[in-house]
Amino acid sequence: MNTTPRLLIVDDEAPARQRLRHLLEDIAPQFPHRLVGEAGDGLAALELLEHTPADIVLTDIRMPVLDGIELARQLSGSLQPPAIVFVTAYDEFALTAFDLAAVDYLLKPVRAPRLFEALKKARRLMPDDALFRSLAPAARTRLRVVERGRVLLVPVAEILYLRAEQKYVVARTAAREYLLEDTLCQLESEFARDFVRIHRNCLVAAAAVSGVMREAEGEGGEPHWSLCLKGVPERLPVSRRQWPQVKQRLGL
Repeated sequence: MNTTPRLLIVDDEAPARQRLRHLLEDIAPQFPHRLVGEAGDGLAALELLEHTPADIVLTDIRMPVLDGIELARQLSGSLQPPAIVFVTAYDEFALTAFDLAAVDYLLKPVRAPRLFEALKKARRLMPDDALFRSLAPAARTRLRVVERGRVLLVPVAEILYLRAEQKYVVARTAAREYLLEDTLCQLESEFARDFVRIHRNCLVAAAAVSGVMREAEGEGGEPHWSLCLKGVPERLPVSRRQWPQVKQRLGL
């Protein structure tokens, strides 16, 4: 690959970010790159990446607001996810890091030769590499929403249903609706354990279902069923095709 890799540093401690900058300057002759920015936590990194793409993210793990593990989960769902290199003072996250398809895991204090090796590996696994795209990270605990340039993180546990509407997917919580850029198929695959498909355009959180209502019979005399959800007045219709699966999944 001939393009110069774009790097982003994420760490809540300014001295740690400064040390990485110095190390990157030291290895620049062997590893030409472009540092596109720095962030003090995972949420700030997501907001920066909305308008400043990076190919490789060097991130700490223990950070306020949004830690490095959740940052990696959020980025894994991107159309072109950057390669992730964890840089941390703690080694207990190593297995989790590699479950998340991290390229490498560096322990502080990082040495220039070790950083160089990690970056060479990351460059080989930049987003257009088929192997990197095929790695399956763990499911996210929060979904990313961009509203007016701000990044919001919606806890998956608070989502009642996910419904496809034109170009977007609406995520409904008890408080409000959010527009997601993920596809319904992607979300179904990632959260199959917690959500059940009730219609071709709708997934419902199994834990959010409070009851079932039998609706007026349609043509042919067959009943229609709707699900009642906790915290909202609306009822969601279940398609005839999905009803047997929904009935079994919810233990009805």
